[in-house]
Amino acid sequence: MKKILLYITCFLLAACGKKQAAITRPVFSSDSAYAYIERQMAFGPRVPNSKAHNDCAVWLIQTFREQGAIVELQRGQMPDYRGNMQQIYNIIAHFNTPQTANRPRVLLGAHYDTRPWCDEEENYNDRYYNVPGANDGASGVGVLLEIGRQLGQRIADSTLRIPVDIVLFDCEDMGTPRFYTGAEREDTWCLGSQLWATSYAKINAPAYQYGIVLDMVGAPDASFPRELYSTQYAANYQQQIWNTAEKLGYGTYFNNQQSYPITDDHYYVNYIAGIPCVDIIHYDIRNATGFASWWHTRKDNMDNISKTTLQAVGEVVMSQL
Repeated sequence: MKKILLYITCFLLAACGKKQAAITRPVFSSDSAYAYIERQMAFGPRVPNSKAHNDCAVWLIQTFREQGAIVELQRGQMPDYRGNMQQIYNIIAHFNTPQTANRPRVLLGAHYDTRPWCDEEENYNDRYYNVPGANDGASGVGVLLEIGRQLGQRIADSTLRIPVDIVLFDCEDMGTPRFYTGAEREDTWCLGSQLWATSYAKINAPAYQYGIVLDMVGAPDASFPRELYSTQYAANYQQQIWNTAEKLGYGTYFNNQQSYPITDDHYYVNYIAGIPCVDIIHYDIRNATGFASWWHTRKDNMDNISKTTLQAVGEVVMSQL
């Protein structure tokens, strides 16, 4: 009988321990994130150096400032796939207080530009249209803008614990188009993060604890496997994020499949800047390209954005802050 009572006591203690370890669900509004995506889409495709791109950049800066962030605009140039210099505008929003200013920062990033060519269209004549960029571009930015709104509230309430820098990278999607017949240059993707990593991060890298990059995080059937570069450079942080997702009930999105290495903004944050950085990116190993059927096509529109997915990603990232 004593052994039975002991077993029952141990079971109850273990259960209580698990209950105490339950994660607190953070505040995040998918409705707000969705509205931020719609607002970006209203500008039209945000192709670098277009009016829509410039107008959207101005709005992004104003929005961050209204949220309480200190905003920097990093200007520079990087060569594109033809060797032509592309003007780049990276937007850096600092969320901190005098009490948190000297603590290690967390870097959150996404790209706000859209691809100039729909080079995955089957019809060759459609390949010269601009990608609308609802999921590939606007979704990550929309989630980060809502996170910025929540961080601004924490600043106002004096509850901000960790200083956060949100970086919106430019010219991520300027990589060599499939129809180009000339010699392909290396590192033609992620020009904004290359610029950020080679100049801005040289001075500021020691201040960062780690980073998270969001890309294509709005699809209804989103699959976020463990991307290989993230595993290679930031395994502990990747494990922490995926464990959080499981505890929040989002394990179906944040699955334990290992994906191929993906050249995304996080790669240059890791490789050049030396900041451990994890990529949360939609990738499905069952598809030929690894991405959705409407990736880099004219169908990358609001039909492919799910508030449920945005909520999952937003809560998981907010839980790290």
